[in-house]
Amino acid sequence: FGITTRMTSYHDFSDDARVEALLAKVKEGVSIALISDAGTPLISDPGYRLVQRAKEELLRVIPIPGPCAITTALSAAGMPSDRFIFEGFPAAKRTGRLKHFQSLAEETRTLIFYESPHRILDSLADMLEAFGGEREVVICRELTKTFETLHGAKLEVLQTWIREDDNRQRGEFVLLVKGAVLQAEEALNPEALRTLEILLESLSVKQAAALTSRISGVKKNLLYERALELSKAGS
Repeated sequence: FGITTRMTSYHDFSDDARVEALLAKVKEGVSIALISDAGTPLISDPGYRLVQRAKEELLRVIPIPGPCAITTALSAAGMPSDRFIFEGFPAAKRTGRLKHFQSLAEETRTLIFYESPHRILDSLADMLEAFGGEREVVICRELTKTFETLHGAKLEVLQTWIREDDNRQRGEFVLLVKGAVLQAEEALNPEALRTLEILLESLSVKQAAALTSRISGVKKNLLYERALELSKAGS
């Protein structure tokens, strides 16, 4: 990138001595820039411990907005963007990956994942099992680069599309999964809502949602989201 200033490597395996050495320079009056070779620092990228220690030492940390694959993909995918969650890279092993996807099957917000080229087919196969073939997914590949591709379809169709051409399996991926659509019978009934409101008077959002779910049979995710809304409204 044409940077001539002296650089010091920092990664997930950097020890505490490296962190303290960098902070010592800041205390001496030196300005340090935390940069990444791609994307935004701390978004699926090292840097959390360094920033945390700087905060503990009351050192000023100034954010400078830069490119981020999450927002880049979201701005062009055509998925609901009013509420979304970022889940990072799925687990490398199938058991953990599938379990993670299954835990998100009822999530109503847009789901965003990163994925690498050598695991994209496996991840899509596990998504198909966890979310079902009708769930809509947008694949964003090589964003802002020459071979940028954005392609959306139902998971069942998407699997066929990406297998048809090896080139579609190359590059770095952002996967956006449309949130689950709640069926009419899953809607909050007045009795469940009343129970939730009473429990929120003395329990945390998580506890109130879990206990109301056991009492009413309404899904915990739906109750948790409603509990959050009630909690914010009452604060």
